[in-house]
Amino acid sequence: MGKLLFAAYTVLTLTAIACGGDTAAPASPSGTQSAGSPGAAGASETPARGTWRTLAPMPTPRSEVAVATLEGRIYVVGGFEADGSPSARVEVYDPATNAWSEAAPLPEPRHHTAAVAMGGLYVIGGFATSFQDARPDVFLYTPARNEWTLADPLVNARGGHAAVVIGFSVYAIGGLAAGPADALENVAPVERFDPRSGEWRVTGDLPTPRDHLAAVNSAGAVETIGGRLLGDFSQNLNAHESLTTGGWETLAPLPTARSGVAAVELNGRVYVFGGEAPTGTFNTVEAYSRQTDAWETVPPMPTARHGLGAAVVGDTIYVIGGGPTPGLSVSGANEAFTP
Repeated sequence: MGKLLFAAYTVLTLTAIACGGDTAAPASPSGTQSAGSPGAAGASETPARGTWRTLAPMPTPRSEVAVATLEGRIYVVGGFEADGSPSARVEVYDPATNAWSEAAPLPEPRHHTAAVAMGGLYVIGGFATSFQDARPDVFLYTPARNEWTLADPLVNARGGHAAVVIGFSVYAIGGLAAGPADALENVAPVERFDPRSGEWRVTGDLPTPRDHLAAVNSAGAVETIGGRLLGDFSQNLNAHESLTTGGWETLAPLPTARSGVAAVELNGRVYVFGGEAPTGTFNTVEAYSRQTDAWETVPPMPTARHGLGAAVVGDTIYVIGGGPTPGLSVSGANEAFTP
C-alpha cells in the first residue's frame, strides 16, 4: 500500500469521463451543439460572461483521460491514444509557463479512469483493455519521487466513473462494472476512502446509477452531474444529485442531458463542459449555482469534445484533451476559461 503524504491537502474534482441523450437536443450537422440552443432549455437564455483562450496543446492527443491539479500543475492521465490503444502516459501542464512536461507513466495503461489529488495523485479504477475489463486498482503518485505505488483497491471494480475529494476522504461514484458485453451493469455502491484507515468502504448507493458522469466538491457536498445508462450514449441523462451529511437530494436537472462531460467548481458555481450524443459532440457549457438551484448558459468551448478533463488553477478553468467526434477520436486541445 502506498503511504499517503498528509501535507497540503488539495481538494479537487475529478475529470470526467466520456463517450452520450434521451432529453438532449441533437447536435448540429457540424457535430457540435452550442450553448443556448434548444438543447439548453431550462438555463438562462443570455450567456454568462467569460472568455476563452487557446493554450499550448497537449503533446500526445488523447481522449477518455483523467485530469487533476496537484501543486499548481495539471496532470493528464491515461486515456486512449490515436491508434485506439489504452495509454499509461502522464503529461503535466504548467499554467505559469504554458509548457508541458512528462511524468512517470502509470504502472499499467488505463482509460476511463478517475484522478484526484490529496497529498499525492490518486488514479482510481478504470478499464485496462475493453469496456468489460474494469479494474479495482488504485495507483498513488508522489511528485517528489516521480513514482507510483499501489494503494488499497476499490471494493467494486469500475470504469467510466467519477471521483472527488471531500475533506479528508475520496469518493468513487458510478461507472460500469466488470462483466460480459451482453450483461453490462452500472455500479450503484458509492465508496469512500479514508487515508487514516487506508481502506475503501461502501457508504450507500447512488440514487441514479450511471456511467460517464462528473462529480465535484460543491460547498463540502458530493455533486454528481449528467451521465448515461449502461455505456449507451443514446441514453444520456440530465441527473443532478447531491450527497451531504443528511443523505442524497435531487437538484435542478442539467439543462442539456449529456455524458462524457467534465465538471469543476469555481467561486460557488459548478461548470459542466462538453459531452457526446449519437449525432455529435457538444461545445455546450452550463453553470449551476447551489445558492439559487438554477443553471445559466456560459460561452461555449472553442472546440466541441467528449472524454475531456477539466481542472482549476487560480481563477481559471483549463479544459484539456477529449474526442472531437463521437466514439474513438482524440485531440490535444488545451483551452482556458476565465469567468
